[in-house]
Amino acid sequence: MAGVWVFKDGVYRLENPGDGQGSNARRKVLVHTRSNEVINSYDVLAEKLSSLGWERYYDDPDLLQFHRRSTTHLISLPRDFNRFKSMHMYDIVVKTRSEFEVRDEQ
Repeated sequence: MAGVWVFKDGVYRLENPGDGQGSNARRKVLVHTRSNEVINSYDVLAEKLSSLGWERYYDDPDLLQFHRRSTTHLISLPRDFNRFKSMHMYDIVVKTRSEFEVRDEQ
C-alpha cells in the first residue's frame, strides 16, 4: 500500500499520488482533436458525436447514452456533467478512435 497518510478534519486518510485524489493530481479534459476544442458540456459532446454518426439512446433515464447503428458500441455517461470522469472520457476515446483524446487540464 503506497501513499501518504494525511490527517484532515479529524480523519486520517491514505492518499495515493497517482489515484487522482491527492492535491497534486491533474484534472483530465476530453478534447475533440480536429477542432482542438475542450468538451465542457454534454451539448457540445452530443453535437460532436452526432456528426460522427452516434445517436442518442433514451432507454435509461439516469444515463445519457449514445450508440452507433453500425457497431455494438454504447457510450453511457452520468446525466450530471459534474460526474463526467476520466473513465468516461477514455471510453469515448476508445470507441471513436482518433476523434477525441484525453489531456491534462492546463
